[in-house]
Amino acid sequence: MITMAELTPEMKEMFAKAPVYPLATASKDGVPNVAPMKSVWLIDDRTIWVADNYMNKSLANMQENPRAAIYIWGPETKGCIQIKGDVEILTAGPEYEKMRADVKAKSDKYPAKSLIRITITDVYSCAPGAGAGDRLL
Repeated sequence: MITMAELTPEMKEMFAKAPVYPLATASKDGVPNVAPMKSVWLIDDRTIWVADNYMNKSLANMQENPRAAIYIWGPETKGCIQIKGDVEILTAGPEYEKMRADVKAKSDKYPAKSLIRITITDVYSCAPGAGAGDRLL
């Protein structure tokens, strides 16, 4: 059974203001990878979509270990959170087609190879201070 967490209105506002979304993954052997993502959407309170335009190590890691984390921070966000979740990789279907159309509307140069759908399971604080690392959801 998948455990889900729902983002608060404050967390959703932080998400919307982030300039880039570092996506962290790890292989089944625990080899980490982090890559900056720009084609990222908060679909609802517990679902994030990431377009796979140029993923290599990240995609391989998620195929072996379907978990990921996204770091939300920037001068505009007024805070810092880490969102963890369960991953599904989609290459067909209505959600994939919607993501592909959105990406292609920005530019035909982006391949939109697959849709990474993240179901949010946990949210942690990553702001410095006494609450650093605390689980928020």
